[in-house]
Amino acid sequence: MDFGVKMQGGEPVSTMKVSESEGKLEGLATAVTPNNKNSSNSSCGGGISSSSSSSSRGGSAKGWQYSDHMENVYGYLMKYTNLVTGWQYRFFVLNNEAGLLEYFVNEQSRNQKPRGTLQLAGAVISPSDEDSHTFTVNAASGEQYKLRATDAKERQHWVSRLQICTQHHTEAIGKMMSHAEGQQRDLIRRIECLPTSGHLSSLDQDLLMLKATSMATMNCLNDCFHILQLQHASHQKGSLPSGTTIEWLEPKIPLSNHYKNGADQPFATEQSKPVAVPEEQSVAESGLLAREPEEISAHDEMEDTCDDKEDDLGAVEEQRSVILHLLSQLKLGMDLTRVVLPTFILEKRSLLEMYADFMSHPDLFLAITNGATAEDRMIRFVEYYLTSFHEGRKGAIAKKPYNPIIGETFHCSWRVPKSEVACSVASSSPTPAVTNHAPLSEEALSQADSDCYMVRFVAEQVSHHPPVSGFYAECAERKMCVNAHVWTKSKFLGMSIGVTMVGEGILSLLEHGEEYTFSLPCAYARSILTVPWVELGGKVSVNCAKTGYSASITFHTKPFYGGKLHRVTAEVKHNITNTVVCRVQGEWNSVLEFTYSNGETKCVDLTKLSVTKKRVRPLEKQDPFESRRLWKNVTDALRESEIDKATEHKRSLEERQRTEERHRTETGTPWKTQYFIKEGDGWVYHKPLWKIIPAAQTAE
Repeated sequence: MDFGVKMQGGEPVSTMKVSESEGKLEGLATAVTPNNKNSSNSSCGGGISSSSSSSSRGGSAKGWQYSDHMENVYGYLMKYTNLVTGWQYRFFVLNNEAGLLEYFVNEQSRNQKPRGTLQLAGAVISPSDEDSHTFTVNAASGEQYKLRATDAKERQHWVSRLQICTQHHTEAIGKMMSHAEGQQRDLIRRIECLPTSGHLSSLDQDLLMLKATSMATMNCLNDCFHILQLQHASHQKGSLPSGTTIEWLEPKIPLSNHYKNGADQPFATEQSKPVAVPEEQSVAESGLLAREPEEISAHDEMEDTCDDKEDDLGAVEEQRSVILHLLSQLKLGMDLTRVVLPTFILEKRSLLEMYADFMSHPDLFLAITNGATAEDRMIRFVEYYLTSFHEGRKGAIAKKPYNPIIGETFHCSWRVPKSEVACSVASSSPTPAVTNHAPLSEEALSQADSDCYMVRFVAEQVSHHPPVSGFYAECAERKMCVNAHVWTKSKFLGMSIGVTMVGEGILSLLEHGEEYTFSLPCAYARSILTVPWVELGGKVSVNCAKTGYSASITFHTKPFYGGKLHRVTAEVKHNITNTVVCRVQGEWNSVLEFTYSNGETKCVDLTKLSVTKKRVRPLEKQDPFESRRLWKNVTDALRESEIDKATEHKRSLEERQRTEERHRTETGTPWKTQYFIKEGDGWVYHKPLWKIIPAAQTAE
């Protein structure tokens, strides 16, 4: 039986054939519905065909049946595409068995490779509010199809079939997840039931690796499936309120209660049993509640002789089973702030001291204010900024500095010969790797003070939860200072750990009346199961509101396949004219190439830049809560590879911090910082240079 179909104007468009014996639509009209309705009043159209994958449904055509049967549906729909900024007819096929929505240019190309395919598991099918014909298919991958049927009835049929298929395959994933979880639990149980010694033991490195990776994989898959469920629920019950976010789940099993394999637990969580420290004694001995800012004399500081390189992988190799077990308990995206990591992966210094390494090239820092123009000063700041990261790494292996305890401080300074700053703009000429100076007599020291610029640095841990550090550096003679506060947030990312540096810094050039605001990149510890290494990633910005100059800096993480390590690119722009005045490319720990607007280029080899050693006071002259004196026992034990002793000293310090925090809570005593004052969302040094130097001496 043939149906001749005509559009407005009388020209036939297509013919739809119906096999009366089978009751199925064998041909599809491009602009009509199955009842041969004229579509001249419709903006689009398409016939559809449905073949049930269940039992026979009778001898008549049932193109519009709304059942829960899984049907393979196919037909023409209009698809919105940005390529031609409009709608195009495409032939769509719903493959229920595979859970796919595929489309082709036309029906004749159906046997060829589809032009596009969407996985329907986890997808959301939504009728549009703009009219009665349009609907969208939002895949879990983020891809979206915007489609239009002939009329509301045809749209409803497509939507209902797609929703049934989507629900079926989403539930199938859940069943597969349950089955996989059961197998994974059985695997772990079998491993843990093995003896702790012998040819094949529960402590075998390969079995521990299998246990850790299988647990991490299941946790990642569970989290992804949970997000799909939340997405479905939100669309079924209405959109989530504005601002709602989907948070990662916390671990179901406390770390401290799941350490097995017959070994002692070498790590703890914040909830683990504390070391007994008398509360009154800890508070009285610390004297934190009554501490006042201490003025540090530069004459008490001596050139630093400490050189704790972190090249030893032995401790990490020996404790591999501990790392594997710890990883097996972490969840993807889990906040590591409250997880106390094993002591043997610690760097032998505090995070506060690591921040001081941003000033390892103080000559480049001081040279910023030498710039003759605002453009030159912004470029010099970018040069200094990009050369400030490589010295912070004390070895090729990624290790974690001590988490500073609240009230901890670190002081140091640098002496920079004035002759070095006068000509100091980063260059490619070879220079000594480290600038060392012999001890000076009192007379020579006085002479050196007049021939050198003094750069002072102070850092303080101003908050425990969240862990916020404030640091400040200044050169009074050059009328410049930098103030910053940083909140470190650590996340478990599977086989790596990511650290986000929340906060900002402000460089003040008082001579020019300029302020440069800047942020810090994220850091990642990669390959934590083998030889861990560090890379930086993310976009940071530098802005000077007064001059209208800004810089956009991107630290590129290495792609999965190919690509270079530690790559960085940057642009310095004059916002008012939208002109790029300098471009930078290279590696933040190797060679940087600067290209200026006049066509000139310059290379900076960071491995050949001079490093000025900081000056610190001897331990006996330091305050009990200065970093090196505070962590001395832990550092000494790590140097001697006495991991158990280092762990005990570290645990004692952390428990004293908790005890003091409980005491302040119970007595209602607010925490009082020494050197930094909270202003808005940030922290500012209590005596910054801009408050000390009279306004008449600064630029108007």
